[in-house]
Amino acid sequence: MRIQQLIDQYNLLPHPEGGYFAETWRTSQIVDTPNGIRSAGTAIYFLLTAGNFSAFHRIGSDETWHFYEGDPVTVHVITPNGDYRQILLGPSGRDGSTYQATVPAGCWFASHCSGPLGYALVGCTVAPGFDFADFELANRAALTEQFPQYSEVIRRFTR
Repeated sequence: MRIQQLIDQYNLLPHPEGGYFAETWRTSQIVDTPNGIRSAGTAIYFLLTAGNFSAFHRIGSDETWHFYEGDPVTVHVITPNGDYRQILLGPSGRDGSTYQATVPAGCWFASHCSGPLGYALVGCTVAPGFDFADFELANRAALTEQFPQYSEVIRRFTR
């Protein structure tokens, strides 16, 4: 019931990587990036539900995640040089979780929620601003070939 309420309240739409989203802010300030002219910053609401996940993808900007409500969210991050880490977003201080964390530009990342509520509402702020031209959804075979040591997590969070 809460999931549908959030979808309706914030006019959330399905996201290509999984979950639901709605852009809430896009600054009118413009910056020149290596990928072209972009908004200086953007923000979205992002809703994940149990049994669904945000598939591995990468973008050309830093993305800061903000926890709002629901179950904790695990963000899996693979850096360009092959380091792996997990970020746990949730009620700060519980099980090492934090309210806010940043995934650096160029990293592959995926996320999922787990817990009794069956959903998580987070926000994502991107600078320079998000543009689908900079969005790359991972190919399971290619990402596994590049990072075979993470084949299990890649298999689990790619489509």
